Amino acid sequence: MNPRPSSAREAAEALAIQALTFIAGDGERLGRFLAACGIGPAEIRSAAGEPEFLAGVLEYLVTDEKLLTDFAAATEINPAIVEQAHVVLGGNPWERDSP
Repeated sequence: MNPRPSSAREAAEALAIQALTFIAGDGERLGRFLAACGIGPAEIRSAAGEPEFLAGVLEYLVTDEKLLTDFAAATEINPAIVEQAHVVLGGNPWERDSP
């Protein structure tokens, strides 16, 4: 049994790890993600322990509407929850509306 996250930040980080697992589950998605963030496959495990990297995972997810909806459907999580988690980890809530 997994312990419940004790804070909104921990819950957001757990969601980011879940999103990273989803992205890594498909070679094409993973390739696009690695190209966008500029790290290699060998660096993912250590990067996943960094809060800034986890914030970047959620940013990547919320800026790609198809990827966000695919993740939301696969995990049965409302896309708005992902966006809220992105904000909790330091994302700008207005980024998606910027030109």
